[in-house]
Amino acid sequence: MTTAPARALPPSVVHRVVHRVGAAVESRWTVPLAAVLVVLLRLPGLSRPVRADEAGFLLVARSWDPSPDSVYGRYFVDRPPLLIEVFRLSDLLGGPLFIRVLGALAAALLVVAAARTARLVAGERAAGWVAVAVAAMSANTLIDAVAVKGELLGVPFVMAGCWLSLLALRRDSAALAFLAGVLACTAVGFKQNLAGGLAFAGALLLASLLTRAVAPGTFARLALAGLAGAATPVAATVAWAWSQGVRLDVLWYAVYGFRSDAAVALAGEATGEPATRLATLVLSAVGAGMLLIVAGFVVHVRGEWAGDPALTAATATLVLFDVTALVLGGSFWRDYLLALLPATALCAALLVRHGSRRGLRMRAVILGAAASTVVCLLGWVVIQASGLQEFDEVRTGQAVGRAAAPGDTMVVFGGRADLQLASSMASPYEHLWSLPMRTLDPELAELAAVVAGPERPTWIVEWVDFTTWSPAGGAALADLVGSEYVAHGAGCGDTGRTVWLLRGVERPAVTPDCG
Repeated sequence: MTTAPARALPPSVVHRVVHRVGAAVESRWTVPLAAVLVVLLRLPGLSRPVRADEAGFLLVARSWDPSPDSVYGRYFVDRPPLLIEVFRLSDLLGGPLFIRVLGALAAALLVVAAARTARLVAGERAAGWVAVAVAAMSANTLIDAVAVKGELLGVPFVMAGCWLSLLALRRDSAALAFLAGVLACTAVGFKQNLAGGLAFAGALLLASLLTRAVAPGTFARLALAGLAGAATPVAATVAWAWSQGVRLDVLWYAVYGFRSDAAVALAGEATGEPATRLATLVLSAVGAGMLLIVAGFVVHVRGEWAGDPALTAATATLVLFDVTALVLGGSFWRDYLLALLPATALCAALLVRHGSRRGLRMRAVILGAAASTVVCLLGWVVIQASGLQEFDEVRTGQAVGRAAAPGDTMVVFGGRADLQLASSMASPYEHLWSLPMRTLDPELAELAAVVAGPERPTWIVEWVDFTTWSPAGGAALADLVGSEYVAHGAGCGDTGRTVWLLRGVERPAVTPDCG
């Protein structure tokens, strides 16, 4: 007996499903509801401890003391001052976790800005679909629905810059072009590679000129206004540096120069771990629906060009810019996908406006993205409720903190700022992340000088083996630690996570509750 081959669902079935759901999605209430829903979907993150990058930004903000040779003082971080200032203010307003509230509000603003952009380029009906898509991907645990970093805080400014660039062109408004430049460049203040709004605006204006959609005089007026707007946040940052006495070359290195040195450091290391993260990132982009939306635009780019060449060129430029920035970053963490949300929103808006199979398929992909978010969030809730989520760094930091005495200091080898924050101890070593350490202290000479010097830490947590990134330097550091410190406990998780205590110092045993 043979089994008949399974037949694909007729297109009419898909059409009926999308049509029935579409009546609700295209309601005038969809955009505000999507904005509210994305806030609610991200607020459960308030129940989870501060993550490593959040903790690092917070520690830098709390000890911020600029000088001519240092943007931030005690600790080094390769991020613009605006991001650290937002973390500082957030901490003052509501403590370490309040940044999660700001992140949820940023996601809501992104949804509204994406819907406004979709309404402008594709009409009222498209706004609801794009709002659903952006809300779903902003809260999908495949990407990140908990931690808040520069990507999530900055993308609303990128999206708003794209919207105002389009509006400025349609209304021939220099004032709107100026504001678009301000918003697009403000995004760069949250993370250096969030310059997609500037790339979009430049490509939109240039393509409009080349296709004779605008006159040269209009092009010049809007371009100058946009450049003036983009220069405003830059001028404000430079003025801040001058007022604080920070040299401009020091500011430039912290924001941009370091990235080229870090790229060299990453290129010289084993490729296994970044390759694994890249594969995970691609699978996450597929599962969340992002890659399918962008791929749909790429497949149909010639058809979109025939309808609106300037907008298609600008959207393609934004996609290419954001993908290139992600690849050049070299680390491939999943939350880097958040930077692609404005480009994804524009791709979805262009495709969903069609009444043909192109638009039908895009609506189906958006519904799939929403379903993915629901399923992944339910799985995340089950994992959290069952206690399967590990918080090894936080539990270890809390245990060392309980054993410590006032005035104790600690260094975490391996770059776990969440462990450092949980201990409530400062670090005499300036690198809270592993990448700056691997880039600026590759042979660990600076760390060895700290360990052997007058400000040596009371505690050292060997979260990863000392020889992980520098066999020779790590071996010398291990010998130095072995002579100056004694093993005084172990951290949660993998074996070998030794907690070292300075010789001659008496402290209670470190006994973390690892669950």
